[in-house]
Amino acid sequence: MIHFIQAEIPFRHPLKSKIVVDRGLQSQRKLSVHKIFVSFIHIEICDKLRTKNSDGGNRMKREFAVIGLGRFGGSICKELSMEGMEVLAIDNNEDRVNEFKNIASHAVIADSTDEVSLKELGVKNIDHVIVAIGDDIQASILTTVILTDLGIKKITVKAQNDYHAKILNKIGADQVVHPERDMGKRIAHNIISNNILDYLELSDDHSIVEVKVGNKMLDKTLADLDIRANYGCNVVAVKQGKDINVSPSADHVFTEGDILIVIGADKDISRFEKHLVIEE
Repeated sequence: MIHFIQAEIPFRHPLKSKIVVDRGLQSQRKLSVHKIFVSFIHIEICDKLRTKNSDGGNRMKREFAVIGLGRFGGSICKELSMEGMEVLAIDNNEDRVNEFKNIASHAVIADSTDEVSLKELGVKNIDHVIVAIGDDIQASILTTVILTDLGIKKITVKAQNDYHAKILNKIGADQVVHPERDMGKRIAHNIISNNILDYLELSDDHSIVEVKVGNKMLDKTLADLDIRANYGCNVVAVKQGKDINVSPSADHVFTEGDILIVIGADKDISRFEKHLVIEE
């Protein structure tokens, strides 16, 4: 059984308190009064996490749960909260939960591998759950299985490696992310050349890059360079200062300071960068 423990819970304003879920970590002291108070809090949390309000209208805010409050999960929690989203932050580490008690809508200590815990927290009524568990692959997989069984609309999970990602895809994760790997690729591209500003992987074989115009491209038109025919890439936009030209015409002349948004297969983008972007 889950015990909802909160010191000095004000009965008149239960929602103003942050909730801490303690599974078996408390001593055997009597908690009956606390349990009465937190029962009201639990009911209110579930009400706030329902998909529709009492009059049948749609919610104004999307609701998220972030499981695992390490560097990755913590960053997501902060950004979502800054955007005004309702965020339920969950971790089994009390120190991490306390760190987010004034950031997330609700900060909770709980074991995400316990289906009963997640049900009692009303997780099944949340729009999108992000599983950002760190090094415990077993906990990540089991949590994802439970969320799938609960019928969560969208589940995003952080993968530790390719094998972990394969398992997550098979058991119901809607989106699998590799933050460390993806950041490593972005940094590597930036290191290769100052002209490569950003890199985003779209799939295992395709990406989109943001690059500065190289000297070899100056004063030439898109037709002159014929990037699509010669390198198999597509220039989807050109930024000039604060202006952006989406789907530039063939007679667009590249000038110093232009920034290209290029999409294509990784091998084709690599050839494009080596021939036209990267300078000795």
